[in-house]
Amino acid sequence: MKESMAHLQEKDPEFYKFLQDNDADLLNFSVSESDSESDDETEESKNFHVLPEKLELASDDSEDEEAGETESGVDNETKRKAKKIVRGSVVTLKMVAKWEKSLQETIPSIGAVKHAIRAFHAAVQQASGTNSEQSASLRVDDSAVFNAVVRMCLTSLVPALQKALKLPPPSKTQQKRPVLPSTSASWGKVKISMRTYCTDVMQLFARMAEPAVLNVILKHVHVLVPYYVCIPKCMNSLLKKLIRLWSTAEESVRVLALLSIIRVIRLAQEDQMDFVLKQMYMAYVKNCKFTSPTTLPLINFMQHAMIEVFRLDSQTAYQHAFVFIRQLAIHLRNAITVKKKESYQAVYNWQYVHCLFFWARLLGELHSNESLEPLIYPLVQTTIGCIKLVPTAKYFPLRFHCVKALTLLSSKTQTFIPVLPLIMEVFDLTDFNKKHSVMGFKPINFNTTLKLSKAQLQEKAFRDGLVDEVYEQMMEYLHTESHCIGFPELILPAVMQLKKFLKVCKVANFCKPLKQLLDKMNENAEYITTRRKSVTFAISDNSAATDWETRMQQEGTPLSKYYASWRKLRDKELAHEIAGKEKIVHVSHDIVIPTLPHKKVPFDRKEYTGLLPSESEDESEDVSEMFNPEKNTRKRRRVAADESDDDAESLDSDDLRDLDSEGSSEEENAKEGKEEEKEEVEVEEDDTAEQDDILEDFKFSDDDSS
Repeated sequence: MKESMAHLQEKDPEFYKFLQDNDADLLNFSVSESDSESDDETEESKNFHVLPEKLELASDDSEDEEAGETESGVDNETKRKAKKIVRGSVVTLKMVAKWEKSLQETIPSIGAVKHAIRAFHAAVQQASGTNSEQSASLRVDDSAVFNAVVRMCLTSLVPALQKALKLPPPSKTQQKRPVLPSTSASWGKVKISMRTYCTDVMQLFARMAEPAVLNVILKHVHVLVPYYVCIPKCMNSLLKKLIRLWSTAEESVRVLALLSIIRVIRLAQEDQMDFVLKQMYMAYVKNCKFTSPTTLPLINFMQHAMIEVFRLDSQTAYQHAFVFIRQLAIHLRNAITVKKKESYQAVYNWQYVHCLFFWARLLGELHSNESLEPLIYPLVQTTIGCIKLVPTAKYFPLRFHCVKALTLLSSKTQTFIPVLPLIMEVFDLTDFNKKHSVMGFKPINFNTTLKLSKAQLQEKAFRDGLVDEVYEQMMEYLHTESHCIGFPELILPAVMQLKKFLKVCKVANFCKPLKQLLDKMNENAEYITTRRKSVTFAISDNSAATDWETRMQQEGTPLSKYYASWRKLRDKELAHEIAGKEKIVHVSHDIVIPTLPHKKVPFDRKEYTGLLPSESEDESEDVSEMFNPEKNTRKRRRVAADESDDDAESLDSDDLRDLDSEGSSEEENAKEGKEEEKEEVEVEEDDTAEQDDILEDFKFSDDDSS
């Protein structure tokens, strides 16, 4: 640099003089300073990109170098995070006790709440085997610590949150709609932490399978429902999980899940009602695909639970009921018009039948609501069309299921539905006098049966169960109509058909219960007829007729009293069957009881050979001739003829006189039998006369009609 300055002095002395006058330090610098400056320049040049002297085209070396630098940076970051997770502080029981004590203070801090949420998140993540960035600062390694953290959050977290947010405690809120946490001014400080906590709670009970643990967590979820409502994303996922538990879990878990669902709907009715009703109905349909004695109580529970949910909003309930009943009617219409196996199977299945029964029960329970009343008629028409689609003996169980639904709907809504013709049609489709070809000792359970096989139709248990089911269905329907003022006219066709059946049927076991039912029907009809003779109001006065029927229902009718005693016995039988005990079956005269063959004890014939002499002295007789069946029969006939001739010759005159007296007595017995037959014919004519008298009793006289 000194040589360059000397060269500058020779070339431009004026400029060199100017530098000496203004800044002499520029001319007097040391080598060390120049070296340090050069070092600073090199360090600064490292921080900035330096353009090369020549640019090369189509070269990717620089890009590869940059990619290598970024990859090395990512690896360093992941290593740093892994070290952070491994080095996370381990939660101990002392730490949990300290946090729980801070949560139980009179005014807990939001920081203490966040510490508890962080520990719960670490415990859930550690139990599930996944670690996240948020749980890196804490780690739960011991099962005792895990239980302590979960217990702390389930018992102390929500009360501490209510105090920190200055909200009333959840146990002391007497309002139907509790105060939402989003109304608090401090909600923004804990919203993110509570979103994490709500997600962790759902993840925890989704992984639990033991009912006792699920019950505890679901009770905590029931308290957390207001917080879920303030977080819409968590609320939607919570409803899906609750509906899944409601439809598949154990009974106590189902009840707790239902309570949480109802609370969510009450807090967020406008947003979640449609979603919940649709999801619950679809879950109900999926669980009704198969029916057995074990699943039938669960199906009934789901029906009652859905009725409680539909009761919360009648307008939304009408919309969903209209859509789903219309869907059932469309399936029935397709089966009637197409007439194929697939279309019939879309109607004749458990899901279709249970849906009909559910809507009948829903309209019966909510009949006081005027908005749902117009749906009764289309549901009844759809149910009757389902019965008449394939009217054969094979589908008698399905017929009885539909009849039960119609009877329930008629009794709840006080609407007349012609059920008796649907029951009495069974007698026209079945020949009860035909002898069974298969003997089955196991009775047929019509409650869990939809259709019968060809082998079951040939069993004796089919006709026995059919008579019992007809008896039960008629008792259920007649009980609901026994107090009506038109009961005698209502049962008239059924009475005539039952009498016709009792004449034709020759099996006493079938006639006995139906004859008893016929007597009770006639007794109740006579009671109603005598009571309505003293009536003073006109037939057109509906309000007075309704009051009279309610008074009769309160007083009780002969049929209703008999039904009460019969129902108790029937419930005992059903409880007996549910308990798994075998039903006592009375053995009838036509059942052949198999017997075990007794083994004959062989004895030694050689011991008795010398005791008795042989009757035939001709021992040269052939053995084949001794066992010839034709010769043996001829011998028997000759011996019998000889004996009869000997007997005739040995008879005295007194013996002949006795034989003549016996012959005359036999003729007198034959004459007495003919006279008894004539008396039976006369009795049948008297029965027909009595039937005509009964029909005349059912007719109104001019005085009664007035």
